[in-house]
Amino acid sequence: MELCPKSRYYYKVLETIISIFFILGSLVSTLAGASTEYQAINCRKHSAVLTDFGGVGDGKTSNTKAFKAAIAELSQYASDGGAQLIVPPGRWLTGSFNLSSHFTLFLHKDAVLLASQDEAEWPAFPPLPSYGVGRDEHAGRFSSLIFGTHLTDVVVTGNNGTIDGQGAVWWDKFHQKKLKLTRPYLIEFLYSDQVQISNLTLINSPSWNVHPTYCSNVLIQWLTILAPVDSPNTDGINPDSSSNVRIEDSFVVSGDDYIAVKSGWDEYGIKFGRPTQHLVIRRFTCISPDSATIALGSEMSGGIQDVRAEDITALGTQSGVRIKTAVGRGAYVKDIFVRRMTLKTMKYAFWMTGSYGSHPDTGYDPKALPEIKRISYKDIVAENVTYSARLEGIENDPFTGICISNVNISLTQKPKELQWNCTDIQGVSSKVTPQPCAALPEKSIECPFPEDRLPIEDVKLQTCSASG
Repeated sequence: MELCPKSRYYYKVLETIISIFFILGSLVSTLAGASTEYQAINCRKHSAVLTDFGGVGDGKTSNTKAFKAAIAELSQYASDGGAQLIVPPGRWLTGSFNLSSHFTLFLHKDAVLLASQDEAEWPAFPPLPSYGVGRDEHAGRFSSLIFGTHLTDVVVTGNNGTIDGQGAVWWDKFHQKKLKLTRPYLIEFLYSDQVQISNLTLINSPSWNVHPTYCSNVLIQWLTILAPVDSPNTDGINPDSSSNVRIEDSFVVSGDDYIAVKSGWDEYGIKFGRPTQHLVIRRFTCISPDSATIALGSEMSGGIQDVRAEDITALGTQSGVRIKTAVGRGAYVKDIFVRRMTLKTMKYAFWMTGSYGSHPDTGYDPKALPEIKRISYKDIVAENVTYSARLEGIENDPFTGICISNVNISLTQKPKELQWNCTDIQGVSSKVTPQPCAALPEKSIECPFPEDRLPIEDVKLQTCSASG
């Protein structure tokens, strides 16, 4: 699929930035002492290499059976110190495979996982219970490339090895409406605890990149995620009905939201009733011209609470933090805290939408109104902005407790005349330029940000290496 001019432009802009990430990744690998003998260091008691199970890294031979055989063999050590599977240098074509508990999948810096384009290599699953239907096609969904369910202590990491979703064929099927099921994701865990994903480069996912769902104690760090900016639904990281999650030190260019916080869709999410809560997001950079830096929703029918985001940079991105919801969603988005954002070349600095109209089916309850309250933004600098804010609540269900302080927004050469478009919202502001709408009157305040630490902030990243 040929990139549009916008995609080519942003990819050229990114070359220097991306090269810095790869240089840093190589430096980390060198300092870790990576070599080609592939023994586990500071990771698991037992270790094996994919080639021990017949793996062939020629970019053409399917390694799905090799991965499944290796994981089946190594899973017997779960109660004896766990096991690590090393993917050595090479191009390893594979379909979907499932990990096990007390397990580490480690990608050498010169290893590339190539996602198979053969649909027969992707098992079909029913829709997630909190969604009721598939996101692309209602019938169900394909399994994710790296998948696991009901696991404890699972790690996907490397010396900045690469996972290539080869997504172009899937994007074409999506645009041509030729999909039979919802597209696969690159990494997804369900009903799992103590999940870590780090030190990897993910490119060209068929759809979402990382999707921890119904999980707890999740740490995601040092990821580089890249996809053309016009690729459909290539969200970076989507924590979904999960608690105690930390996302840090990553860089994303994608065709959709960098982080989309979710918790189920309409009546299905309300019935499942599992929120995303206690989420820490810090130190990341993103570029997504048509989407949000951080989206809360729109599928938020299990609730979203206690999100803490700080030290974030967005370049050429549609909006900063965007709250997306609608009549029929129910539940809540509350206790959202954001500080120290740097936004450059944005359409919106602030955006809240109460009329995000997609629904899984006609069975949603029009009386299920979402509760949006206690939303705090402070210490934000935005440059070259078209609209300062578009804040749209729901009639007879206003978004309340909005606080915006110490914000300086400089405008593009051709800004919109109405800079603050506010309907059905209530809150306050302090030291904000341009002057906010009347629904956010000036008060002498500083918007809050929690001072306590969440348990996930004290979890240490498990670092492994392949070395002699």
